[in-house]
Amino acid sequence: MTTPVSDAVRQAAAALAAAGVASPRHDAEVLAAHVTGVARGRLLLAPDLDRGSAAAYRELVARRAAREPLQHLLGTAVLGPVEVTVGPGVFVPRPETELLVAWGLDAVADVASPLVVDLCTGSGAIALAVATARPDAGVHAVERDPAALSWARRNLAGRAVLHEADVRAPGLLAGWEGTVDLLLCNPPYVPDATEVPPEVHHDPPAAVFGGPDGLDVVRAVVATAARLLRPGAPVGIEHDDTHGDAVPALLRDHGFTQVTAHRDLAGRPRFATAVRGR
Repeated sequence: MTTPVSDAVRQAAAALAAAGVASPRHDAEVLAAHVTGVARGRLLLAPDLDRGSAAAYRELVARRAAREPLQHLLGTAVLGPVEVTVGPGVFVPRPETELLVAWGLDAVADVASPLVVDLCTGSGAIALAVATARPDAGVHAVERDPAALSWARRNLAGRAVLHEADVRAPGLLAGWEGTVDLLLCNPPYVPDATEVPPEVHHDPPAAVFGGPDGLDVVRAVVATAARLLRPGAPVGIEHDDTHGDAVPALLRDHGFTQVTAHRDLAGRPRFATAVRGR
């Protein structure tokens, strides 16, 4: 007995919608593509699901309905031009971070062999995206959590240098003062008391929450950027949508110029950029 893929997807989308999943049809189709090995855009041409494939699909849909992240079910997450492996113990990259990466690449487009630092690298997605787009760059990624480091090592696979360190350490990357051409960071920034979607509870809390106001790590990142960047070099920091004024203010307080607030595709404040004063 077989099941048409279109029927399975329709039933899955209804179940995911009833469970409160934000993008039920999308997720149902992505999971079907994962089970069948057929690209999502060609699912109409996919053969019917046999009994084993149908059971595997139902299991994945049930896990997604329980609000397990889609990326955990797939084992991968996409950030711009790269795909990284993810799972328990590491923060799942979000699509909005692609805007930060694109900004960073544009900021050093005219810099030959730039020295780039990615703080709070997690899975290594930002560092890998930069290294992929700019093979001439020297890319360095910093992470302190042992579980995240294991994922980053697997994803970076020598494409960037991985440093096991706390971004809040005063002597982080000592000896690099005034040499870095670009610093990017997607730090833990959600205020501790914030209610988050069920999927977020699968991310390590230390990679999500940033203290009472969400700025504990951001403050350290701004100070580190002021120390490491060469004069005139740019920094980009992702932040909570409640930080649209606070993070730019922190950058100005540390002497940065050309401070700019950026919004995500939903129109929410999402990251701030600036240039180290000369």
